Amino acid sequence: MHGVDANAPPTKGPDAGSRFRGFHEVSIPDTGQRIACAPGENILRAMERLNLRLIPVGCRGGGCGVCRIRVRCGKYVTRRMSRIHVSAADEAAGIALACCLMPQGDLEIEVLGSGTSNPMSTVNPLQG
Repeated sequence: MHGVDANAPPTKGPDAGSRFRGFHEVSIPDTGQRIACAPGENILRAMERLNLRLIPVGCRGGGCGVCRIRVRCGKYVTRRMSRIHVSAADEAAGIALACCLMPQGDLEIEVLGSGTSNPMSTVNPLQG
């Protein structure tokens, strides 16, 4: 299985569709991948913890816009994001930055960000 944390066994927990005990399942239907995201953990961090490269990585702090995603369904909260990259209208349409989004239950997302010519590569903001 892709994106499954070995420490998060299947369960029938509070999220009816979740297969990860104590974790929220973040699915990316376009790729068939699933990420186990711990409560309070942002999606980008969960992806990196699992050594996956499903979402482009940039500054990790909400300022570069590289990790833009659209939430198709599910509950979540976000921390402050740059309005240059996510407008109020975008946010109302479910667009957010993966580094700033913490699931509150299972989510289905679409990856929008492509900060490099290869959207699956990692961007190092310290390189010129």
